[in-house]
Amino acid sequence: MKAETQTRANDINGINLEALGKLVGEIKNDPTKGFARFKVASSWTGQTQSETHIQSYFMNGEEIYRGFAVKSDEPKELLGQNSAPNPQELLMAAFNACIMVGYVATASVMGVELEAVEIQTEGELDLRGFLGIDANVKPGYDSIAYTVRMKGKGSADQFRAIHENVLKTSPNYFNISKPITVNARLVIG
Repeated sequence: MKAETQTRANDINGINLEALGKLVGEIKNDPTKGFARFKVASSWTGQTQSETHIQSYFMNGEEIYRGFAVKSDEPKELLGQNSAPNPQELLMAAFNACIMVGYVATASVMGVELEAVEIQTEGELDLRGFLGIDANVKPGYDSIAYTVRMKGKGSADQFRAIHENVLKTSPNYFNISKPITVNARLVIG
């Protein structure tokens, strides 16, 4: 399915280049405007199901309201009801969505009109780690792999440059490919 590529004279691939340039300029002039804080809250809703609420995020000293809910469940083979994507699928979906923005925005800035962008990501877990069967088995991935397919009015060199830029600048590519600190805190009661 072809995405809408242009909506206004200054848009490429639906990205408003004037607004993007203004945002970049504001952050260059005042780096404190470049900090964004995101948080979500998840609640158990029974069995292997949960619901995550995305209420707001903070940017430039301002709270911006969102109001979304994301459900998660496990497939029946993992004791769920198969009512929603599982956490691993949501992790990959978030990864794909983030790098998708990078591919589209970079192409837009480079003046490359896109006809299609598709990203397929996969990884394999050994459930012995998650289930505590073997302490020598990691509970997570050793690696994940993704393939991006891009089609549009650009040269092979331009598409390679877009890809390289995403590898350098995507927050979720960074978060998945590099160790980050996770601070866990338990509250009882």
